[in-house]
Amino acid sequence: MNDFAGMEELLSDFLLEASDMLSEVDSKLMVLEKNPQDSNLLNEIFRGFHTIKGGAGFLNATELVTLCHLTENLFDKLRNKELSLDAELMDVIFAATAEVKEMFGALRNNQQPGAAPADIISALQAALEGKKVAKPAAPAAAPSIPAALENVDWDGLYKSLTGGDIADQVGVTRDPEKIAAAVSEEESTKKAFGRRTTDVPGATVGRRTGDVPGTEAKETTIRVDTVRLDQVLNLSGEIGLTKNRLTHLRSDILQGRSDPGILSELDQSVTQLDMLVVNLQNAVMKTRMQPIGRLFNKYPRLARDLARSLNKDVELVLSGEETEMDKTMIEDLNDPLVHLVRNAVDHGVETVEARVAAGKPEKSQVLLSARQEGDHILITIDDDGRGMRPETIRNKAIEKGLITNEMANTLDENQCLELIFLPGFSTKDEISSVSGRGVGMDVVKTNIQKLNGTIRIDSEPGKGSSFAISLPLTLAILPVLVLRLGEQSFAVPLSMVREILPVTATDLQQVSGKATMVVRGEVLPVLPLAQLIGWELSPNSEVGVLMQFGNNSFILTADGFVGHEDVVIKSLDTFRPKGVAGVTMSSEGDIVLILDIKELLSDVRGHG
Repeated sequence: MNDFAGMEELLSDFLLEASDMLSEVDSKLMVLEKNPQDSNLLNEIFRGFHTIKGGAGFLNATELVTLCHLTENLFDKLRNKELSLDAELMDVIFAATAEVKEMFGALRNNQQPGAAPADIISALQAALEGKKVAKPAAPAAAPSIPAALENVDWDGLYKSLTGGDIADQVGVTRDPEKIAAAVSEEESTKKAFGRRTTDVPGATVGRRTGDVPGTEAKETTIRVDTVRLDQVLNLSGEIGLTKNRLTHLRSDILQGRSDPGILSELDQSVTQLDMLVVNLQNAVMKTRMQPIGRLFNKYPRLARDLARSLNKDVELVLSGEETEMDKTMIEDLNDPLVHLVRNAVDHGVETVEARVAAGKPEKSQVLLSARQEGDHILITIDDDGRGMRPETIRNKAIEKGLITNEMANTLDENQCLELIFLPGFSTKDEISSVSGRGVGMDVVKTNIQKLNGTIRIDSEPGKGSSFAISLPLTLAILPVLVLRLGEQSFAVPLSMVREILPVTATDLQQVSGKATMVVRGEVLPVLPLAQLIGWELSPNSEVGVLMQFGNNSFILTADGFVGHEDVVIKSLDTFRPKGVAGVTMSSEGDIVLILDIKELLSDVRGHG
């Protein structure tokens, strides 16, 4: 059903402009809460709702017009000093902006949005009448695990969903009874910005029949500064001129001219073309770069609402919002950052009472920052909360059956901290609407690894914790190490390569029937590349590549290596063999398969 037949272009333009405007309104509301008397902010937010209302009127979205009109009137009274702003009134305003976002979801599906929930409308009307807005009740408790789930084969379900991971290959065990609660009743992170009980502290607002969920669809458009487009156009023109010069030189050479002057001009033209192509690649990549602040600006609202629901006083401070990343990577970062911000507020920082007892300021601070370091982006989430104790995490992992006692005794402090990334791990004994299911941090690590990034934890008990995410600037160009197996070339991400080692038969030792190699006192499993891809084992494997995958290391053997290259990845949309992330072409014109190491390792058992 399409309620906007013939108006699709107008609807698309409205959603693009109104969504950006609503994001700005949300950010300004966070600032306004700290400066409730700022008349400029009040005027800007008033104009934002007025503009959205006007656009909605052109689309005949009467329910959206009604909601924006009430909110606009509320801000009119605030800016005229007829009302004063407090935390409870801010809750109502945030509920209204969340509902506007829900209505945008319906519009994206070419449907007229339904009426806003009655409690939001009545709260806005009560505020306009000058009545005291009651503080919302506490959130409803999470439902218990249904009895029907008691006899489910959780281990089989887990394996069917995940296909296993490297944790299976290093001796990690899972107790099916222990992970039952972790899998049951999970809230997907993809709904983190849709309707949930913590969007408005204590609100019991439900969705109406026929409403469209508020999950945000990925944008298919991008805004580019015209200066960057002009640069691309100029470089394209210069490449065209250089191509014409090369065509002329090619004609001269075909006619038999091969004097030093012609060869010198050919060399100069090829060098110039090489420089122009590199510059064009960089310019095109810059058109995809967007400031990460567009993503960061969503989180102060998320942290504020969650803190209110938990009776905590938390301020989320942003830094480095101007740092630029590839647009697709910014979108894929949303889920991991939602988890980390929510965990910092829920697990990291203490209640006001606990902070006062510990001699800390009542207001806790979570810092979300980004900066560029070379060809990588470093994103950090720091809190000044209770910190994490490695021995507590280790004991909890043993209690939940996620690791054995023998394995626990071999872990150092950093490895103990990283146990929180295991599927099913949670320090919470009870499941709530926020956490306790043990399915958050493993999602964070998996998603970061999909972006060819890494995540590191630092924590000091009583002082706070820090999560550092390192990511490449873009996924379009990938630094790889090219290996050779027979006559075929394969590429592995350079970010996983620690070093290249010579491998001889005398270097290999058999441990429990499996090949291992000692590198500086560390016993590492040896995995032939041929075995991973299902080829016959090669007797000529002379090169070993020490690979780092998560917390695990192993040696990948091949016949030889070609070298390091920065390659452009071409995806295989219609047919993708298992373990192949994409393809590229070598400088000699040969096809090079780019390997997905995690997928290849998923079928290997017992190494390490």
